[in-house]
Amino acid sequence: MRILYLSQLVPYPADAGPKVRIYHVLQYLASAGHEVTLAAFCRPEDKPEQLEHLHRYCREIYTVPMLRSRWRDGGQLVRSLLTNRPFLITRDEVPAMKRLLQSLVSQNSYDAIHADQLWMAQYALPLKETAAKSNQPISVLDQHNAVFLIPQRLAAGSGNPVSRSLLNLEEKKMAAYEAEVCRQFDHVVWVTDEDRAALAQGNGRINGRIKGITIPICVDPDAQPPIRRKAGTKRVTFMGGLHWPPNSQGVIWFAQEVWPRVLARVPEAVFTVIGKNPPSLAGMAQAVEVAGYVADPEPYLAETAAFVVPLHAGGGMRVKILEAWRWGLPVVSTTIGAEGIDYENGRDLLIADSPDAFAEAVVRLLCEWELAERIGQAGRRTVETHYDWRTVYRAWDAIYYR
Repeated sequence: MRILYLSQLVPYPADAGPKVRIYHVLQYLASAGHEVTLAAFCRPEDKPEQLEHLHRYCREIYTVPMLRSRWRDGGQLVRSLLTNRPFLITRDEVPAMKRLLQSLVSQNSYDAIHADQLWMAQYALPLKETAAKSNQPISVLDQHNAVFLIPQRLAAGSGNPVSRSLLNLEEKKMAAYEAEVCRQFDHVVWVTDEDRAALAQGNGRINGRIKGITIPICVDPDAQPPIRRKAGTKRVTFMGGLHWPPNSQGVIWFAQEVWPRVLARVPEAVFTVIGKNPPSLAGMAQAVEVAGYVADPEPYLAETAAFVVPLHAGGGMRVKILEAWRWGLPVVSTTIGAEGIDYENGRDLLIADSPDAFAEAVVRLLCEWELAERIGQAGRRTVETHYDWRTVYRAWDAIYYR
């Protein structure tokens, strides 16, 4: 099939959860013989050689600069407040992308239009009207998250009444928008069953069944053998994009509420935060190392005694857990952090939600080498069995073969 694939970002290097999802889906579609045209928003940090790499899987690639600034975001927030449109959707309305896609569809015949994540749905749905009536493409939405859960959970953890009020309003708008958009697509692919169920329930605001199938995010276990961890190290590591509010909120919670409890019992421990746009942790706790974005994190990971996922917001799957398992690292996560992932607490990872319980789990991994090794090895086996894109992504054939 000829597929027009719409992405909110350039998916290479695959160094963040959404990129991992897109990259391996593109790999699978190419390996299955489909012809993919990629239309993606790009950022200043995206390099020509990264786009060239993606030509391995895409016949054609088109990009449009993503327009983001505090001034523009402020204007879009005002616009959102005056309408029923969620801010996260209005923020990414870019006329240049609309013009590009209308041109592509008017000049080419596509069998499918694939919108990756909810942000791209507003571009995909109008394209059916542009397409020739004799060859109407199917529409596919890949839902990485139940997006309304993100402002809902951020609001629950916010101590600022103004922020909480704005987040609650965003949640209500997003829940209605998300449900209506999902109904308009021919096919909706969910990353987790929990997300689809949450949107269908909608906390009493949305009624009716939400269509779709579930295909989890997957990784490539063969690309990375387990890391040889150095015995006796006391590094605790978080890795993830810290521009994403749930990640930033989780790291701050860990630094303020959990880390002092860990240091009280293991004074030589060090907490390392890896990821772009980290929040300021100055004065929150001792022995905190903010590394920022790291192109090759392996030296840090080889010294990691515990990989932490202290999230209390977000939706979908935390790819950072799959990556940690791929590396053979022992993981401590909150229940929300591990949501949507097939695991057994105490076998594949340790689950803890309160500051005391989370600190206790981290201390166990710092002090019990055999336990940490056993959990890391079990996680590696789980990712090999359940989250290898080469096998799991055959499920896309249910949509992309006629």
